[in-house]
Amino acid sequence: MSETASLTPEILPFGPDGVVLRLGLSPDERVVAAVQVLRAALENAALPGVEEIAASLTSVLVRFDRARIGRTIVERAAAEVAQGVSETAGGLPDPKRRWTIPVAFGGEAGPQLAEVAQAARLSEAKAVEALIAAPLRVLAIGFAPGLPYLGLLPPEWDIPRMTDLTPTVPRGALVAAVRQLVLFTHPSPTGWRQVGRAAFHGFDPARDPAIYLAPGDEIRLERIGPSELDALEADNADGLGGATCQVLR
Repeated sequence: MSETASLTPEILPFGPDGVVLRLGLSPDERVVAAVQVLRAALENAALPGVEEIAASLTSVLVRFDRARIGRTIVERAAAEVAQGVSETAGGLPDPKRRWTIPVAFGGEAGPQLAEVAQAARLSEAKAVEALIAAPLRVLAIGFAPGLPYLGLLPPEWDIPRMTDLTPTVPRGALVAAVRQLVLFTHPSPTGWRQVGRAAFHGFDPARDPAIYLAPGDEIRLERIGPSELDALEADNADGLGGATCQVLR
């Protein structure tokens, strides 16, 4: 199988109730786009007995109820869906929703912005401009509940992870590495560099919905100042932190 996103996935077992459809070994633009197209097609197919569909950067996981359907049937049905999806030319499927999320960059909110900008060979101002201009997409939800991986950024943002961990970044920390951004949903250690912070609380188990973002959502970042961030955090009953969501289709 080619790493360049033919929509003929390698189908692999994943535990007693899962099947992985792997489209590549590295997350280049075509693989990422193909994963998103395949994920959407599987969701639209509403296969009987399937309980969960989740995308990574290079594959799609299909979990099924073994009491209702067998693995062979799931594998065959998933392969048929993949065959019915035309090969992408590198573009992501159109988003259903567009989120605009206010973010404070640099300073205490983004203590490693200068490092990231230098690694990307940009000034801090140009780095922030690039992040604001980027039409980001939620590529995957993982690592922690509701935590989104956003990308892909241009090639100059292929910045390696740090060799050491930052012991803790706060909830709402926006961190960068390997052409992606992560917006943390809870305090966490990380090997990625913090460039900003939002008052957006992407996960709250006491809330309905507990998770705001979904794979495929488009994300736009809006620059705010430190005082605006403090004000949004102080008045944030819904956890949106000033974020807005536009339904596109």
